Amino acid sequence: MPRYWWLAVVAVALVWLLFALQSMLMPFFVAMVVAYLGDPLANRLERLGLSRPLAVSGVFLVLLLVVALGLLILIPLLVQQVRQFTQAVPAIIDWVQTVLGPQVRAWTGYDPSAELENLRETLTEHWQQAGGALAQVLGQVGRSGMAFVSWITYVSLIPVVAFYLLLDWRRLMQSIRNLLPRQWEPDIMRLAARCDEVLAAFLRGQLLVMLCLGVVYALGLTLMGLRFGLLIGLLAGLASIVPFLGFIVGIAAALVVAFFQFGSWLALAGVVVVFCIGQVLESTVLQPKLLGDRIGLHPVAVIFAVLAGGNLFGFTGVLLALPAAAVIMVLLREVNDRYKNSTLYDAARHGCGDEESR
Repeated sequence: MPRYWWLAVVAVALVWLLFALQSMLMPFFVAMVVAYLGDPLANRLERLGLSRPLAVSGVFLVLLLVVALGLLILIPLLVQQVRQFTQAVPAIIDWVQTVLGPQVRAWTGYDPSAELENLRETLTEHWQQAGGALAQVLGQVGRSGMAFVSWITYVSLIPVVAFYLLLDWRRLMQSIRNLLPRQWEPDIMRLAARCDEVLAAFLRGQLLVMLCLGVVYALGLTLMGLRFGLLIGLLAGLASIVPFLGFIVGIAAALVVAFFQFGSWLALAGVVVVFCIGQVLESTVLQPKLLGDRIGLHPVAVIFAVLAGGNLFGFTGVLLALPAAAVIMVLLREVNDRYKNSTLYDAARHGCGDEESR
């Protein structure tokens, strides 16, 4: 057993380094995620006859177009809709107080006016605090030039590091494989392949499903003329990381907005149709094509991993959460398989096998 002490020392040292350097590791982990996601596309471009540098440049051209499109079109629209939503919240509370409140009091005998007034005051106070906090943050950024420069430096490092990682991805993987102890190399590579399968199913599959659902929901609600359609659709797509959560959150928010905006059963039916179309596309097209029968992360494991990683390491921990959860899940399955095949789990079966062999 003492020969394994050095593994424990290395693990403890890695954890300590993560805690000590978490503020500067963010661009490197983001770059690793970008390189991991872009490697299949780069390999496909290579198979079409491009050299590795040209293939990597093509991947970054696609990413640049996507980011530019988001900055020029989506972000201004989202900011506008968020501002409109914050302006509409007081009117919604007024409607609840003047229309829904008397109905609730007539049906149940309970008067919610005091709670609604407290809610209004709380929201107003928090908006003021949020505005003050934003002003303080902007002022601090303006006063601390070095902090702003550091932030810009970290962000600008992401594409540079991702480019070089993607350029040498195959060589890096081979170098890591060559460093493995020869007696452990087959098992480690088998487990690494299973981890890659889980990560690919989630990162390259589930994220694409979320994006497609967000586009379907946002486009359908916007074509209906629903206010905040883009915002609701994209939020529903993001919430689809957990099965049915995006559908429930999105359709509930869209029904409320449609009720206030149109006040007709036809508009409510239109919202239901949009989300039903999204669900049908997810079950018949998106899931089979993008995920297939690959095993992804359990929704509970995703939620726990993201929250735990954020609490432990901040934003860097959120980036590490899903890869770490995938590795832990694969290792637990390996331990479970070995336990099920051991004499500790079923001594009688192994005893019978020993007797037959004798």
